[in-house]
Amino acid sequence: MKNYVLVHGAWEGAWSWNETRPGLERRGHKLTIVDLPGSAGNPLPVSQVTMDGYVRSVIDTIAELDGPVVLVGHSMAGAVISNVAERIPEQIERLVYVAGFLLKSGDSVLEAMQRDPGGEFLPGLDFAEDMSSATASADLWRDKAFHDVDADRVERVLPLVDGVKQSTEPFSAQIAVTVARFGSVPKTYVRTSLDKMVSPQLQTEMVANWTVDRDHTLVSGHFPTLSVPEELAELIG
Repeated sequence: MKNYVLVHGAWEGAWSWNETRPGLERRGHKLTIVDLPGSAGNPLPVSQVTMDGYVRSVIDTIAELDGPVVLVGHSMAGAVISNVAERIPEQIERLVYVAGFLLKSGDSVLEAMQRDPGGEFLPGLDFAEDMSSATASADLWRDKAFHDVDADRVERVLPLVDGVKQSTEPFSAQIAVTVARFGSVPKTYVRTSLDKMVSPQLQTEMVANWTVDRDHTLVSGHFPTLSVPEELAELIG
C-alpha cells in the first residue's frame, strides 16, 4: 500500500478528487486529500493566500504520514508540489503532474499561462481592481474547463467554482527548484489532449523542462478528475 497525497488546483477544493478517489482506493492505496488554504474546506482571506502557504500546508500534511508519498498535483498544484519536492525530496517517492505546471526555476504559473499559444481560460478571467484575486464565470467554466465533462457532473460542481475568488499571488510567485533536490525525484506527467486551460503545446514545453520517466496522455479536457476519473486513477495508481 502506498501513501498518495492529492493536491487540487486553483478555485478548487478537496472535492475535485471525489470521482478519482474510488479508483485509487480500489487499487489499495491510502489517500490523503489536501484542502489548500483559501479553499472552501480551509477558509482564509484572499489577502492571506500565498504560494508559500500552499507549500507549507502540503509539507505539514506529509509530515503526519508514515513513509514516503506519491505526491499528485492537478493544474496550478503542479507548481506547489514542485516547491514541496525541493524542500523535502527524501519524503517523496514520486511526483505526478495532472495537466500540472512543471516549471523551470524562476518561472511562474502566470508567466506560463501568458505565453501559452492555446490557452483560452486566462483571457476570460475577471480580475479585482487591485489584481489580488480573479474569478471565472459559469460560462467560462463550461466552455473552457468542463467542456468534455458529463452535464450532470458539471451542474454538480459548477456552484463550487462559479464566482469563487482565487488569490493571484500563487500564480505570480516564481518557483525555486534545483536539479540536486527537486530534480532527483521521479516524475510522471499526465497530459490532457483536449485541454483549453493548459494547452497541449504548453504541456509539451513543460514536459521538456525536466526528466519525466512516465509520460501519459488522456483524451480529456483540463479536468480528467471529472471527465475520465477511472482512466486517470489507472494511470497514476
